[in-house]
Amino acid sequence: MVRLYGEAFSADPQAVYRRLRSIGGIAPVEIAPGVQGLITTTYAAALHLLRNTSGQFAKSPQHWRALAAGEVPADSPARMMMMERNNALWKDGWEHTRLRGAISDTLLGVDLHALRGLATGSADRLIDVIAPRGSADLVGDYAARLPMAILFDLFGCPGPIGHRIVTSLDKLFDTAQDAAAANAELEGACLELTQLKRQTPGADMTSWLLAHPAQLTDAEMIQQILLLIGAGTVPSTNLIGNALTLMLTDDRFAGSVLDGAQSVGGALDYVLWNDPPMANYSPLYARQDTIYEGILIPAGVPILISFAAANTDPSLRLNDAHWAGNEAHLAFSAGAHRCPAPDLARVIAEVAVERILDRLPGLELACPAQQLGRRPGTFHSGWTALPVVFPPVAMSGDSWTPSTPPPLRTASTPPVATSTPKPAPSAPKGPRRWLSSLVAWWRGQ
Repeated sequence: MVRLYGEAFSADPQAVYRRLRSIGGIAPVEIAPGVQGLITTTYAAALHLLRNTSGQFAKSPQHWRALAAGEVPADSPARMMMMERNNALWKDGWEHTRLRGAISDTLLGVDLHALRGLATGSADRLIDVIAPRGSADLVGDYAARLPMAILFDLFGCPGPIGHRIVTSLDKLFDTAQDAAAANAELEGACLELTQLKRQTPGADMTSWLLAHPAQLTDAEMIQQILLLIGAGTVPSTNLIGNALTLMLTDDRFAGSVLDGAQSVGGALDYVLWNDPPMANYSPLYARQDTIYEGILIPAGVPILISFAAANTDPSLRLNDAHWAGNEAHLAFSAGAHRCPAPDLARVIAEVAVERILDRLPGLELACPAQQLGRRPGTFHSGWTALPVVFPPVAMSGDSWTPSTPPPLRTASTPPVATSTPKPAPSAPKGPRRWLSSLVAWWRGQ
């Protein structure tokens, strides 16, 4: 079995994906010690599975035969990241529709213009701290803290509870040995936030979820909060860190954003295609033994979707001229379980990169690029640290001062609506493809 963990995988994941791709569109892997499964290696295979979650393939880990048989180690990091949870990500059918509706309707209450202002203020507060130093770790001092600060404002989450949530999430994403304890701490913190907002609701996403007609229980609230904050913090940190690393290490981007040759949005598009923040996730299970391109997919075996392998699939024949504005990548997944808030993630990442480049001119790596280390783990792609140096910027009396952000919504509860997931993108089919279909694929439609 090819391992999706360990030093060799973390050092060069793309080499592992190339090796797996030579086996076929779906290949056998060891997800974590003692946990076996399959993984997609091509764009077509990933899209095929993601589009068939209501038919051939299921999301619920109740179909995971090894887990049901007690063959998955109790403290396995894969178990903690892939086990059954009572949230929209792991449900099928009506249960998925109900929980997804509560999440989507709540997210409709977030005003993107107000979010940009909130993100700008949060970014400037962090930059005010590091600007006079002349050096910083743009992951630990900035990229890891900014999404956390923004999400906790949106959820009305007090600092101590938020700190416990993020600390636990970091341990789960990085495949810590104490994964079970981290999961218990994470769920306990989410329950505490739920109970706080039941007692004192406010203009925040936690209160909106509680007020939704779906009438979520405490157990369901814990898992929806866990899903939303988990999807909005660690992956956002990776997206920001990966984009900043690209700009500091790649000659195609170094300096080009500042001189206008490249946009920040274009750099983010490149990252979403070539180094997506969630590399391998969204496990699925064949409901019965299935054949795909001559490969047997046994029922009940977890199949990870490799967004990183799909987006870099050579059969797409994409190059530097194709990244910017092309939303057909799978970094936000596809199908019925696609990320419900890609626009929110883009706003936060764009503001993060724009503010750091605007306020700290002369950024340079503080070490050779070869010394940068990737975070360990099967599921996500990011950097452990991004040390930089820059000319110190003295803070004056007219530096940014915080103000109370405008409410993200004027009503006390989100609207009652049935949200329809964005259709999955279609893979390119060659030079004879109709122009209208090509444009739709490019836009991620």
